[in-house]
Amino acid sequence: MKLKNELKGAKTAAISGHIRPDGDCIGSCMGLYHYIRKNFPDIEADVYLEEISDKYDYIEGVKDIRHTVSEPKEYDVFFVLDCGDTDRLGSFAEYFKTAKKTVCIDHHVSNSGNFADSNLVEPKSAATCETLFYLMKPEEMNTEIATALYTGLIHDTGVFKHSNTTERTMTAAAKLVGMGVEFTKIINDTFYEKSYVQNQILGRALLESVLFFNGRCIFSALRQKDLTFYGVTPKDLGGIVDQLIVTKGVKCAIFLYETEPQVFKVSLRAKDEVDVSVVAAHFGGGGHVKAAGCTMMGSVYDVINNLSAQLAKQIAEE
Repeated sequence: MKLKNELKGAKTAAISGHIRPDGDCIGSCMGLYHYIRKNFPDIEADVYLEEISDKYDYIEGVKDIRHTVSEPKEYDVFFVLDCGDTDRLGSFAEYFKTAKKTVCIDHHVSNSGNFADSNLVEPKSAATCETLFYLMKPEEMNTEIATALYTGLIHDTGVFKHSNTTERTMTAAAKLVGMGVEFTKIINDTFYEKSYVQNQILGRALLESVLFFNGRCIFSALRQKDLTFYGVTPKDLGGIVDQLIVTKGVKCAIFLYETEPQVFKVSLRAKDEVDVSVVAAHFGGGGHVKAAGCTMMGSVYDVINNLSAQLAKQIAEE
């Protein structure tokens, strides 16, 4: 795939990603947005994403992101990044369906590769931002693009510690740093720094976590009343599942929070031989081998019991 070919003849372009956008989704969308602005200034480009955390304010142009579908519109080309089906586009799927041409760039193994008119799916890439980086020539990039793409790399690799990190990933990161990326600030501000209330809710989740499968798995759950009590939103819950997975002896971590009565957003993380993308896919979700998610209905115990039945196929009890 060549980005120039996908943009040839277009006067308008839309860019979007999955619901509840993470660092890679945001970074890839903003990276492509700035790529178009730099190299195709005559194209009117719009980014559509749900509300994002203000911790990403350092990325130039995030205030221009559109969060709602305001009126019917037919774009010449619609780019879907870090997402493999229309369900995960949320309300923005409306513009995908009416676009003259659709393009999907992704790295999730669960993406079948036939989602859009033109598809590039690279499961071996650590992030969609890595795939985008190698679609761009150095002379086509600037600091704004590099900053956005670097954001995606650190978030989908856990600051280069996850097993999806490769030499190719690190080469991309090194070249982005060479373009002037303030990597220390980005890592600290978006990955490690937490507000007082975020630390409180993290403490609550850790305190009430439960080990099962003889200590090989751990889960924690937050209900709507817990989020209301602490005055937090889903944007404040990032990093909880990543803290659970570092528990000694644990091979799989599960974190779930209630989005509406009896409906839970589930995040899964894994170590060693466990593949949580298979588990998430079974329940209509998706993701990576070591990091995946889905939405499930029922009580906390219903959700955990159903997840356990799938995990048991990979984790033999002693």
